[in-house]
Amino acid sequence: MDEITGVFIQESREQLAEMESGLLRLEQNPEDQDNINSIFRAAHTIKGGSGVIECHFIESFTHRVENLLDALRNGDLVVTSALATLLLECCDHMGSLLDVLGAEASEPDAELQTRGENLTERLKVLLGSPSAAPANSGMTLHDPTVEVESSGGGIVITDSWHISVRFGENVLRGGMEPLSFIRYLASLGEIVGLETITDAIPAAAEMDPESCYIGFEIQLQTRSSKADIERVFDFVRDECDLHILPPNSKLSEYIKRIEELPEDSMRLGEILVRCGALTQAEIDQGLLNQKTACSSPSTDGAVHSHLGEILVDNKVAHKELIEAAVVKQTQVNDKKAKEARLVRVQADKLDQLIDLVGELVIAGASANLLAQKSRQAGLVEATSVLSRLVENIRDSALQLRMVQIGDTFTRFNRVVRDVSKELDKEIELQISGAETELDKTVVEKIGDPLMHLVRNSLDHGIEPVALRLERGKPACGRVSLNAFHDSGSIVIEVSDDGGGLNKEKIAAKALERGIIQPGQQLSDAEIVNLIFEPGFSTVDKVSNLSGRGVGMDVVRRNIQSLRGAVNVTTVEGQGSTFSIRLPLTLAIIDGFLVGVGKAAYVIPLDTVVECIEQKEPPSGRSFLNLRGEALPFIRLRDLFEIKGTPPARESIVVIQFGGQKAGIVVDQLMGEFQTVIKPLGVMFPHLQGIGGSTILGSGEVALILDVAALVRIVSQSEEQKFLPERNHPSLPVHPNN
Repeated sequence: MDEITGVFIQESREQLAEMESGLLRLEQNPEDQDNINSIFRAAHTIKGGSGVIECHFIESFTHRVENLLDALRNGDLVVTSALATLLLECCDHMGSLLDVLGAEASEPDAELQTRGENLTERLKVLLGSPSAAPANSGMTLHDPTVEVESSGGGIVITDSWHISVRFGENVLRGGMEPLSFIRYLASLGEIVGLETITDAIPAAAEMDPESCYIGFEIQLQTRSSKADIERVFDFVRDECDLHILPPNSKLSEYIKRIEELPEDSMRLGEILVRCGALTQAEIDQGLLNQKTACSSPSTDGAVHSHLGEILVDNKVAHKELIEAAVVKQTQVNDKKAKEARLVRVQADKLDQLIDLVGELVIAGASANLLAQKSRQAGLVEATSVLSRLVENIRDSALQLRMVQIGDTFTRFNRVVRDVSKELDKEIELQISGAETELDKTVVEKIGDPLMHLVRNSLDHGIEPVALRLERGKPACGRVSLNAFHDSGSIVIEVSDDGGGLNKEKIAAKALERGIIQPGQQLSDAEIVNLIFEPGFSTVDKVSNLSGRGVGMDVVRRNIQSLRGAVNVTTVEGQGSTFSIRLPLTLAIIDGFLVGVGKAAYVIPLDTVVECIEQKEPPSGRSFLNLRGEALPFIRLRDLFEIKGTPPARESIVVIQFGGQKAGIVVDQLMGEFQTVIKPLGVMFPHLQGIGGSTILGSGEVALILDVAALVRIVSQSEEQKFLPERNHPSLPVHPNN
């Protein structure tokens, strides 16, 4: 695929996203003319781009969509749910056509063509005429839909073309008859007003019978363009002073066309000519006047060098028209300037950069270690500066991959709309925290889990309207998406104000499926977490949305593959909230290096709260009193079965994850360490408490602790000790169990 096609596809997808977002807003506010214009411009841009790359199947279909949008914009159609649905389906089809182009196929397959033909027929039905001619998006003024306003059955003279012509003195000598031009002009339409201007007629003694001294002020009603009117006077163009002003209805039309012009860099005159408001001859004359004005200032000392002012002074253009053209020019320039500050970079190149930065971090750590061993102050200082620079480069490189989650959230507006209609429910989507940034890889991988959660909330969470009203709730249900940063992680919440999870039903279903045994006592959190078991579902009826129990376990597995965790809080009758906690990045983190025996481990620094020196480790229990607070802890030596005798003075690293604190007992604290995360690989799928590995400056491998799993292990261990009478189910404590 050539580069221009790739750019077209990428930009068209962005335009499609804007178009879809605008259509969803249009349903809520059908009178928003700015939004309608924005939707039209998006479709127009896609059509124009497809024409440039000669992709005719996209151009022709988008052209048909544009027809409907044009009718909508002109008020010929009203916004209805069916119309919005059709346009959204057209957006989907345009996206499929872009896929065809991206696959470098010459044309869509038969199925896609059939779908496009069906959509075309529906578009024609809405337009009211199966053979409706495409709306002319060009610059010609021969638009049959343009009607001249009238009042009381008469003709409004002020809404006519105003033609001011002053014939030169030599017109008659050249064999031209002024009245013949007036008669020719009448062939274009109807002259509704004519005033003969005789102020140039000299005194009788000075009058030359072969000279022409008259002019005309003419009101003409016609659907001809300004260029057509100007061509009437072609034979005397050099011998007359001609000004043509469009009617008021044309003025708004010109302004609208200026707004719709492609966002190309154009000069003021080019904008006015392309929208049809001025002819090239008028612009040329205006530029000539501008050149003259610059060389010879007016008598008052002011230099009127602006082309717009000159055109208005020459009465060839309205002031409003000039202002609209200037605004358009400014918008294009501003957008170009903004785009000039942006550079599109392929994600593969960013990944390669991150990999190289990771290697740089490891090499920097090795150099720093060697410098410290050499005990040369100058070398240590130099490597210290180098380490600081490497850290800055690392942060800058990671920042390149950070994107806002808002685009991902926005996709769910369409999901909520379509699913709520399918389920015959009233549901609104509330989005907050859309500006929250996280790694691009995380954003790409979190889309599917979020889709499962949102669809489950729509299908199972939000009650039918009748039931909501019976429970005293508003008829319209609410699903919320929220994102925020918390302790070096990003938290994404999917919540609803529906009926919440029925714990009794979940427990009964788990008992029926043999997940738990009769007599087992489970906490509320454990019962709720049963919904993440593979194949678990409490829904009696399977729908095409959910109910097969194949979603929630996939949700948890996908989130855990991102080193994240999902938590559920629910209140029966009031709703549920799914909280997803994810790391900000998957590549490089700030770590805290600790040692147990000869092994080194890395704890993500953003989860470390404090470090405590433990002189006399408590025996027989696994918690300690930390300033009046019971802190459960776990010994890495015991957890990983590391042989050897622990030192007399151990250290406890207090970590926090998801609002829970725990202590990790280690032999020694080795300080902060820039950690390049390396995956463990497929050979270690069941390793508990380990989230990855990294390479130290010495070349040795250190394991990165999975803090979420460790906190979970500690919490469950303490819970089992304090509730010995409970017979806990064999619930997995690690994502990969």
